[in-house]
Amino acid sequence: MLNMIWALMILLAVVFAACTGQMSAVTNAALDSAGEAVSLCITMAGVMALWMGLMEIAREAGLVQKLTRAISPFLTFLFPRIPRKHPAREYIATNIIANVLGLGWACTPAGLKAMEELAKLEKERGTEEYVTAGKVIRASNEMCNFLILNISSLQLIPVNMIAYRSQYGSAKPTAVIAPAIAATLVSTLVAVVYCKIKDRNGLKGGKPV
Repeated sequence: MLNMIWALMILLAVVFAACTGQMSAVTNAALDSAGEAVSLCITMAGVMALWMGLMEIAREAGLVQKLTRAISPFLTFLFPRIPRKHPAREYIATNIIANVLGLGWACTPAGLKAMEELAKLEKERGTEEYVTAGKVIRASNEMCNFLILNISSLQLIPVNMIAYRSQYGSAKPTAVIAPAIAATLVSTLVAVVYCKIKDRNGLKGGKPV
């Protein structure tokens, strides 16, 4: 659907330019945009390489483990059915830490591993389902809660947005930090409340939501 919308917008732009005699402006804009896209990709690659490198240094220095222990009570509150020693907790903690630091791309591997471990945990509970197309693991409460929390994504340092603003000549690229913290804090609080309400309703009904 989204591809159709973009294709329609491009088609309308070309038709309008042809009717108004501004095809050269469209061509120049397309070439300029292509150059800006390459430049932006290089800038973002450098930014993410820096922050992912710092994340690895923090991991090797034991900082990630300390932060994981610090947010352990929150993980227990939001995921009470995950055993304390289960590997999923560490991957979930790493994903949350990366999101808080604004490393959206860096948190993806940890998020995928967390989902894999949660799927294994669901299989161990004996709630595996089968369909004609093959074996399918039903999304557990923990999977849904983790996905919602990951989407709400509390961010203290919106690295991507700062990089975009800097790339396009913003006088104060970091001015977005305070609004970003406020917005993502609200979204995360709403996500946590929603997850707990759904968990409670599921338990009352005698089965997972």
